[in-house]
Parts: sequence; structure tokens; C-alpha cells
Amino acid sequence: MKADKSFMGDNLTEEKVQEHFDDTFEELFIELEKKYGEIEEMNICDNLSEHLAGNCYVKFRFEEDAEKAVGDLNDRWFDGRAIYAELSPVTDFHEACCRQYQMGDCPRGGFCNFMHLKPISKDLRKRLYQRRQKKAGGGNALTPPHERNSRSRSHERDNRGRRR
Repeated sequence: MKADKSFMGDNLTEEKVQEHFDDTFEELFIELEKKYGEIEEMNICDNLSEHLAGNCYVKFRFEEDAEKAVGDLNDRWFDGRAIYAELSPVTDFHEACCRQYQMGDCPRGGFCNFMHLKPISKDLRKRLYQRRQKKAGGGNALTPPHERNSRSRSHERDNRGRRR
């Protein structure tokens, strides 16, 4: 078996790492959305701490889609490892993010207990989220989803009667 030299020690560049990450992110995003339903937001942690390292958080438009995804994904493997999926009580990932990391200055580094989100390229963000904006008829597709005030549609349905 021949190893891919582009991901071997000396030739590893930030651009190649970002390209590989974007490819992986896009593959996950497209598969999850195709199988389970519209994704409002997807984030992958860049933390080093055991409980956050590589975690992928997906916010589906409908809670029912998230429930189906959890059931199916717990029977799957990715990159030679079992997937452990669960529903999260967190509905606003922005609140779970490290503000200092977002400003470029987290003193705890990768071992911080708040989410350090690995950003995808602007081109990929545009491709994944803009097509939805065109269908919906508006919005700023370049605004990262975790910076928008988004709520699940089922949550909005539940609260309609309470606003009166």
C-alpha cells in the first residue's frame, strides 16, 4: 500500500491540512443532510481535551431528524472508529464556544473546556450554506451559522402559543 505523501511529515502545510479538513467536513455535511434532513449548523471541535477532541456537533432543522440520526449513527464507524452519537441539550452552540479562542487568545489552548471550533474555508461555507439561502429566499449565506440567531423549527412551533 502506497502512502499519500501530501500528508506525510515534511510536506504537511496549513493549506493541505485545511483542504483535508474541508473535504472531510463537506463529506459529513452532505451525507448527514441527505440521509436525515436539513442542517442548520455543523461544527467540529479543534480542542485537544479528551471529552471534546474531534467532536462533531450537528443542529438539524427538526428534532425528529436529529433523533433518527442518533439512532442510525450509533451503528456506524468513521475512519476505523465507532461513532458515539447522542442528543445534546445545548441548542445555542455559540454560548458553548470559547470567546478567548475566537479572539485568538485562549490561555488554556486546546485543553480549554469551551468549544474551540475548527473553521471551514469561506468557499466551502458559501457552497454548503448559500444553496439553502437561495431556496429560502434570503439571508446572509456568509454569516457563520453559529453567529446567527437560529432556533429549531420544532422549538418555534412549541413556543407559538406561549407568546400571547
